Amino acid sequence: MVTSTNGGPRDSRPGSEESGVTETGTRRYVLAGVVTALGVLTGAILLEVLGTILFALTVAYVLLPVKDWLTRRGLSEWVAAVTATLVGFGGVIAVFSPIFVTLYFRVEDVITVIESLPQEVPVTVLEETYVVDAVEIQALAVSYLREFAVAIASSLPVLAIKFALFVILLFAILLRGDAAGRAAIAPVPLEYRDDVYALARRARETLYAIYVLQLATSGATFIIGYPLFWTLGYEMAFTLALFAAILQFVPIIGPSLLIAPIALYHVVAGEMIAAILIGVLGITLVAWFPDVGVRPRLARHSAGLPGSLYFVGFTGGLFTLGAIGIVVGPLIVAVFVEAVDLLADEVNGDAGFAELADVDPDDTLTVEGDSDADSTAGPDGDSGPESTTAESESRTVD
Repeated sequence: MVTSTNGGPRDSRPGSEESGVTETGTRRYVLAGVVTALGVLTGAILLEVLGTILFALTVAYVLLPVKDWLTRRGLSEWVAAVTATLVGFGGVIAVFSPIFVTLYFRVEDVITVIESLPQEVPVTVLEETYVVDAVEIQALAVSYLREFAVAIASSLPVLAIKFALFVILLFAILLRGDAAGRAAIAPVPLEYRDDVYALARRARETLYAIYVLQLATSGATFIIGYPLFWTLGYEMAFTLALFAAILQFVPIIGPSLLIAPIALYHVVAGEMIAAILIGVLGITLVAWFPDVGVRPRLARHSAGLPGSLYFVGFTGGLFTLGAIGIVVGPLIVAVFVEAVDLLADEVNGDAGFAELADVDPDDTLTVEGDSDADSTAGPDGDSGPESTTAESESRTVD
């Protein structure tokens, strides 16, 4: 028995160092399991504010490069974290305050517009005219809007508390984000950490696409939509432009969900010129141009997730998790796609689908023959004289 450096006994038997390494690895995985279990328990307890926590995590993940950039410019960690938090705070206020003001203070204007719509809509099919009664639909829409305004007013105290929690969490994550990242990566073996980094990179690129690209595109939609609606003579130009900007978050269809009903309303009212103007200019300038003029200029840091998969993640996350699912849904889909790509590269390498599907039977026989030849090796693992001669000839040819 040999005394260790701290005065205690240390096992000097052969293999004791390997045993210590094994115990250290086991201890690491046990601690990781404990942390995971406690994390699940904590999430169950904090279920009511879990959406706020997830939102703060995603925003902080996007703002971490901003905080690192400020730190490299000479600011302290604390000042850089405060500055990045203020950036996130200002962005959230800029996005949600117009929505809140429009839905709460101008809901009566929206109700007035709905009530002014025609109560009967004639539809002609094969020279037969049918009249669609829209009274019940209007009453349902008005009732829903009134209930929504009341729900917002009654939930103001809860929203204020959640917003304060969001700001506190955002600052804490930005201040101690590096330590949290090191703790999260610690249980992962070294040979798998490149895969973890790849998944983290895809997550950051996806969040960049959701927040930065979508916010920039929505801003451009509002800037273009407001003067367009005002020029065409709409009294609620600001509200319509804001709704168009919000709908920009809906993938693929976006502001078309607003432009199409307005154009249809003008068609029903017999205002064909107005329908053509709002249909052509609205689709071209409001729904199409921001995606073409703004998004490509900022897309170099994004994940490049196909629109179809983004739409699947958006709708699935929205219906399953609510509002936070707009962010979490596409994020999970993007990380899943990245994991599938990593698995495919690990198994198939650079081979394409056509190469994998086109399997030559002769290659299979050759492989089987090689395995049979290997089975004729001697007890010490050395091949016989014939194989030795073949190997020497192969080396000579090479």
